[in-house]
Amino acid sequence: MSKNEEMVFKIKADFLKSLAHPVRLQIIEYLKDKESSVGEMVKNLSVEQSGLSKHLAILRQSGILSSRQEKVTVFYSVRDHDIFKILRPIAEILAKRLKEGQEILTHLGIS
Repeated sequence: MSKNEEMVFKIKADFLKSLAHPVRLQIIEYLKDKESSVGEMVKNLSVEQSGLSKHLAILRQSGILSSRQEKVTVFYSVRDHDIFKILRPIAEILAKRLKEGQEILTHLGIS
């Protein structure tokens, strides 16, 4: 494998790692159709501000979120809604797996 190919895989893996946390996925879904301040997210997502700030920084650094400051308030929004083209098929795969598992349980007489 060439250095360029290795670099491409590393970039992809780093991007996917930025999505690989429940709170980050929750933030992205929360911001799907709106912009929100950190304070609003703390209240509505029930996440402590220090932890939220770390997750927001990771999502901003990976290019998933953008931010803007208005006086002392920082607002976040989804930078590129194509991220939902990635998340939607994942949800569909998981739903399919859940359905298959449910069918097996039903067949076994457990559910």
